[in-house]
Amino acid sequence: MRRDYFELDVDHIDWVEADEPPQKPLVRIDFHGPEETLTDRLTDADGELLEDGETDVAFRLQGDVNAPDATGVVSVTNRITGDFVLELNEDADDVLRFIRAAREYGKSEADDEDGQYRVEIRTDDGDTVVYEKRTFLVYDADGNLLRGHSLIPSGVEL
Repeated sequence: MRRDYFELDVDHIDWVEADEPPQKPLVRIDFHGPEETLTDRLTDADGELLEDGETDVAFRLQGDVNAPDATGVVSVTNRITGDFVLELNEDADDVLRFIRAAREYGKSEADDEDGQYRVEIRTDDGDTVVYEKRTFLVYDADGNLLRGHSLIPSGVEL
């Protein structure tokens, strides 16, 4: 699927810098393409929607993480098959700021079932899939995991 079919927006991250009460960070991904293709990618072999634990969210940098204009690719994948559900280009600063907010939210508010952030994938018809997530992995341009920039719950070994 084309990356330009997707539009990403985030909410509930400014509270960290404003020293306000915690709010669960939200990633909202709007899809403007052929819905059958997205539906196929969001469902398993039995036609059921993928559940929270059957998806992974990651960010793959396309350059140096410390570069002021660093960019990368946000992806949601099917954990069972490894297939990409979607990919879209984003600025590294925006993604890393989101991860910091999710990390801070997890320190104060999240529990194991609730997740540290929410992902909503919406279609033009108004259909929405929601995932409660606790992990957000960040990789450098060579594919190496950047643990210090990733959101990895304690007790999880990768």
